[in-house]
Amino acid sequence: MSRQRIIVTDTSWAPDLTQFPGPKYLGLSRALREAIRSGELPANSQLPTVRDLAWRLHLTPGTVARAYQLATQEGLLAATVGRGTFVAAQSPRLGPTQALYTERVTGGSTGLVDLRPPLVPEVGQAEAFRAALLDMAQSTGQGWLDYTSQQGEAALRAEIVSWMGDRILGPIVPDDVALTHGGQNAISLIYDCCLRGERPVVLIEDLAYPGFRYAARAARAEVVPVEIDEQGIVPAALEAACRRHGAQVLCLTTEAQNPTTGRMPVKRRQEIAEIARRYDLQVLEDDCYSVAESDIPSLRALAPERVWLVGSVSKTISAALRFGYVICPSGMGEAGRLTAQHGFFALSRPVADLMLHLFRSGEAARIRAAVQGEFAIRQQILVNQLGAYDLAWQPGVPFVWLRLPIGWRASAFLRAAEAKGVLVRSADEYALVHARAPNAIRIAIAANLPRPDFETAMRRLAELLARPPADLSV
Repeated sequence: MSRQRIIVTDTSWAPDLTQFPGPKYLGLSRALREAIRSGELPANSQLPTVRDLAWRLHLTPGTVARAYQLATQEGLLAATVGRGTFVAAQSPRLGPTQALYTERVTGGSTGLVDLRPPLVPEVGQAEAFRAALLDMAQSTGQGWLDYTSQQGEAALRAEIVSWMGDRILGPIVPDDVALTHGGQNAISLIYDCCLRGERPVVLIEDLAYPGFRYAARAARAEVVPVEIDEQGIVPAALEAACRRHGAQVLCLTTEAQNPTTGRMPVKRRQEIAEIARRYDLQVLEDDCYSVAESDIPSLRALAPERVWLVGSVSKTISAALRFGYVICPSGMGEAGRLTAQHGFFALSRPVADLMLHLFRSGEAARIRAAVQGEFAIRQQILVNQLGAYDLAWQPGVPFVWLRLPIGWRASAFLRAAEAKGVLVRSADEYALVHARAPNAIRIAIAANLPRPDFETAMRRLAELLARPPADLSV
């Protein structure tokens, strides 16, 4: 006999929030944890609806929804469309609940072309790495036996200043740089530097790289989306979010917004910088994806006292190296490096020495130029095939943003594309739960594929776009 789940349908729970000081949504989330742990709300019991509980507790529905969302992220609650919200567990789930990295499924027996992650082409990296590693093997010695140190990275930090010399970053010296194990590690480092309090708030674009919110949750921070338009974060929406939430960090991308490819104009950057000063926001400016050339000031140049610029070599040389950097606000480099030291001492010696060799030999610059050249060729192939549709793209950016034509829904298009052997990303993956998600997809330029395979994938997508389903489900 199968065991059936018993559901408690009493939705009359209404806690006393006077014993929980601070913001009401945090008080309600604490009340939920205590009621679940004590058994007052047993597993599988159904909670009141958001509007019902808000009416009973004299709160806004938004306050209750935020508390429910926090408890859901912790694994305490589960929401079922059409049925309601239920207690899922008596204790918070340990560790992350979502994957950040998607395993590749391209080629082989699958026959699939994976256009979800942008991948750099092979333009001589293997030979350059081999030569650098052979040279390094001749100089290994006592220094490879001790802990690595921040002081030992001074030469590599100076190379980063030169590497970023074609960008307008404001005053920057090697002491402003902290080195990290890739861009995602850099995001976590900045949160560790800047977030404080029991439940800090991080603001992100309402369509944004998922790694921002995953790292924020790991730091026990609440994530609040802010509306964007074709020029980036909307200043009025940002100011309203600052007033309402008392946020500490704002994450955004000014040069090549992920996933929309938008580029923020100078006037908008100036407005954002002024709001950040007014509300004492620290700003994380993500430059891991960037345009091929930039002649306008970065946000770091406009507000050098509060902007942390993140970069890596994953999109220009190789994602396998796991090498990134943070250009810290002026005078904050030591804080960034101390935070890195507390997390991992310093970069591993092989990675640091390999990167130093690539920069000094000129191989890093040569590889970057060759990678950008191949991206430009692939981008032209893509635009030639799909340019008749509502396509957003920028030179040097290894992905495009496609708003689907009438007749297609993103979920249906993803299934149809996969049936044709092509994988792409839906806008849903870049939005928070309950946030807006336009009817759009992101298509990456997978430069690791043979060009004929890439062209075939583009033709298949074009054929699908031209033939939307005859009927849409009601």
